[in-house]
Amino acid sequence: MTTTETEPDTESTGPGAPTTVQVHRVYIKATPERIWDAITSSEWTERYGYGGATEIDLRPGGHYRNLASPALKQFGAPDVVVDGEVLEADPPHKLVQTWRLLMDPAIAAEGFTRLTYEIEPQEGGFTRLTVSHDLTGAPKLALLTGGLAEGDGGGGGWPWILSALKSLLETGETMVVGDA
Repeated sequence: MTTTETEPDTESTGPGAPTTVQVHRVYIKATPERIWDAITSSEWTERYGYGGATEIDLRPGGHYRNLASPALKQFGAPDVVVDGEVLEADPPHKLVQTWRLLMDPAIAAEGFTRLTYEIEPQEGGFTRLTVSHDLTGAPKLALLTGGLAEGDGGGGGWPWILSALKSLLETGETMVVGDA
């Protein structure tokens, strides 16, 4: 369901540092419009992955914020867990934004990364969703978003989020951190 394409990271985050881009792709039995809404609307974002409302101004330069769900707040998460800025929005085909995780000061210090959603209709009523996350200079964040810290309590990253999104859109069943 997902693929991750990366080059090895080093401690260097300056010019000449290796590029690290995670690419996750999933095919969902839903229209591009439903997937777009699920990514950009709190009505949906509260129902999958890590939950929490989304605030987004879809104009270039507009803000993006993902708010902590009650379950994440129980773990000590701040009110705003992710922030960023919209760089490009072409509903329901493409969203490009900056993205910074605020839950851990060391990870937040890595700065903003670049996140791209590409939504492409396919035959048979399926839509291909490709999430490309440029994590150059953010090795700690790359471990989390790749799901590599799941066993250490870091969560399942993009594989978890996209699995939850697919499950919700195809079955109506939620898959949210903190659900029993």
